[in-house]
Amino acid sequence: MCGRYASSRRPEELLEEFEVVESRVSTPLAPDYNVAPTKEVYAVVERPPAKDSPEPAERQLRVLTWGLVPSWAKDPSIGNRMINARMETVAEKPAYRRAFAARRCLLPADGYYEWYPTDQLTAAGKPRKQPFFIRPRDGASLAMAGLYEIWRDPDRADDDPDRFRWTCTVITTDATDDLGRIHDRMPLMVEPERRAAWLDPRTPRAELFDLLVPAAPGSLEAYPVSTRVGNVRNNGPELVEPLPLEPEEAESLR
Repeated sequence: MCGRYASSRRPEELLEEFEVVESRVSTPLAPDYNVAPTKEVYAVVERPPAKDSPEPAERQLRVLTWGLVPSWAKDPSIGNRMINARMETVAEKPAYRRAFAARRCLLPADGYYEWYPTDQLTAAGKPRKQPFFIRPRDGASLAMAGLYEIWRDPDRADDDPDRFRWTCTVITTDATDDLGRIHDRMPLMVEPERRAAWLDPRTPRAELFDLLVPAAPGSLEAYPVSTRVGNVRNNGPELVEPLPLEPEEAESLR
């Protein structure tokens, strides 16, 4: 799964990197090195034109809440459990299938965290887990495949600007061999040449799975980081600073 990630790039950087036409970001988010579910995150979306309009879809940068709330949900707290959608079932599950068909997005990240159980035990006798930060080797943004939904709050008036809640989820798949030693799942990436088709709401559903591929072997690097990332109240660039592995931990990852 993907339960934490880092996102520190400024909107201007994302507008250029993802070829965004319009920014819908009224207040930029602060750099976040410990993005957790229910937080606000940047998302790249393509909104369809008005009905019967000859204009193309418009690529936008928006701020969404991580944790997808389906349009039919009665209680928005369901989003707390909808942070990841499995590639294997995303097209069939009621919570995701409508969004998969027409509301796909990219979630830019510096990288994401996963926890590896070591042979060492905690004071409670449980295996101690070592967090790893996983990022592109070339320093580019990680373009995680995602879905978004727009939930209408029935308790708000029609003229209330906050009556619609925009939420998102990350699509995951089996981890590649070199990362599967740390965790068996990983976010799906969308390569630059496939992003236009992935975002386009008119792309036929039958073609969508061909656009999603795991990261190419060797394109990502993983290294251990401070256990402070386990507490969402901790935040700062020091969380992604590499730490040396203990000899026994290094051996177990070979």
